[in-house]
Amino acid sequence: MNTTRESGYERWERVTRRWWFFLLLGLIQFLIPPYVSKGFEWAQIGELTGHILKNSLMMGWAGIYPLFQAMAIAFVLGILLFRNRIGKIFSVYAALSYLLFAVGQSISITVEYGTAVLTLNVVMFVFVASFWLWEAFLGRNDFSARSRPKWKYWVALPAFFAFWFPLNWNTLGPDFNPVYLVTSGSALTFCMMTPVFLAVLTIFHPHINLITLRVTALIGVIIGFYNMLSNFVLQPALLWWNGALHIPLVVLSVYGLILSFRKAGDSPVNYSGWA
Repeated sequence: MNTTRESGYERWERVTRRWWFFLLLGLIQFLIPPYVSKGFEWAQIGELTGHILKNSLMMGWAGIYPLFQAMAIAFVLGILLFRNRIGKIFSVYAALSYLLFAVGQSISITVEYGTAVLTLNVVMFVFVASFWLWEAFLGRNDFSARSRPKWKYWVALPAFFAFWFPLNWNTLGPDFNPVYLVTSGSALTFCMMTPVFLAVLTIFHPHINLITLRVTALIGVIIGFYNMLSNFVLQPALLWWNGALHIPLVVLSVYGLILSFRKAGDSPVNYSGWA
């Protein structure tokens, strides 16, 4: 591997395990306000966030949901079938997905607020996308066939559940209609596709880009926390099932974050955490 690339990777590997890196990502949660073209007061932040998500641009793209669902399925199957032959293309797909989340999920245009943008989400999603693009350049992910413990594949179940997204939009309750695998639009959402990307990386861990795994998982933990708060604390009677559908994001993000500190050759109980 190119020495310059390798030294850059090692620098970022050290940076992203420092305590101040985690602190910085925590602090920006309070420093980046949303953009609203019409009147808005900070007391309305909770209402505004929900409004943008419910009326985001992607909610108007229902006609192309099946296309993006099929693309997601095709890329995951492609990794399993063609492995490193499409490894870099898979990373580009993941990067473009996060850029699409930044636009489609974080922006709304409505009468109430005009053009409204969850600027913080845009920043975080673009941040994740940049590391996937970097990985497409580096090519550190190795999807080669190897003997792996069968327990590593447990991540496929919660990832599948998230991608399925069995939610009845009328009642906001469970609806296990298999057609949602094609029509749910989960492939256009951060919360449902991040478990899929993390599942792929954790299955092939440790022969992957640990920094891409770490950053993706860390942002997943942050977004997952917001969802747990909103669904199970603020509106549990109405949104409990939506909260359940976000559990894969939390679980796989925490799992991926922990694994990101383990390099090849480390024992399960002998690896360095952040310094």
